[in-house]
Amino acid sequence: MRKAVRRVMYGGANTLDNYIARTDDSFDWILHSPEANEFLKKMWESLDTIVMGRRTYEVATRMGHGVGHTGITTYVCSRTLTEVAGKNTELATDAVSLVKRLKTEQGKNIAVMGGGMLAKSLFEAGLIDEVGVNIHPLLLGSGIPLFCAMDRQVKLELLDCKSLKNGCVLLTYRVLP
Repeated sequence: MRKAVRRVMYGGANTLDNYIARTDDSFDWILHSPEANEFLKKMWESLDTIVMGRRTYEVATRMGHGVGHTGITTYVCSRTLTEVAGKNTELATDAVSLVKRLKTEQGKNIAVMGGGMLAKSLFEAGLIDEVGVNIHPLLLGSGIPLFCAMDRQVKLELLDCKSLKNGCVLLTYRVLP
């Protein structure tokens, strides 16, 4: 019997001009909706692991959202932090090595949460399997990008496209080899 391969998923809510947050880390522009909530519920049910960057961890902690969800292990990737707090939360210094190891282990899917720098290293190592974005009908003009400049092109195959009543568009892509 062949072991199922865990999928590594990256994405999130972003503006049409590719920002996941304002320059001050705020995301007050996100349009919440029952449709998006249903999508998120299904996504969360498919996960048991989150890999997040240091800055995302610090913003979540500062805003009181915290980390550590029941049944989900969170890894905070940082070369500067010496400890992290939160239920089921661990510190990792090398995101690429961590995700390579996690993909070989039994479990559900893995979500990468953070800005473009963390994703850049994982895209360039060929470790991201799926990209999901909830594009909001808004141009921020500046902010924290979902995607940063990469050393190589990443080809994608559209898996799903759904237009929401609030003007957002949910897109899901498979990363091609």
